[in-house]
Amino acid sequence: MGYPNVERRYGAGNTVDKGDLNGFAHAIIIECKNLKTITLSTIMDETARERENAKAELGIAVIKRRNKPARLGYAVVTLEEMIYLLKQAGY
Repeated sequence: MGYPNVERRYGAGNTVDKGDLNGFAHAIIIECKNLKTITLSTIMDETARERENAKAELGIAVIKRRNKPARLGYAVVTLEEMIYLLKQAGY
């Protein structure tokens, strides 16, 4: 989708997991989830841990909605990271 350097990482359960998608121009990792039950606090804790492992500035959790295409899923960041994004965008 226009990000030729992004790689999809596999190996769930790795103690030094660095997210599912890596290689963006900026220090960003994306953690992808497709779960029956969304447990937001657990997902965000995992995303934060993997962001730290990757020494990334931003960790985004992408969560697929049940019975919906992936493009209609959720992209979740912490409030702190949202403020960072707004500042980077000039707001």
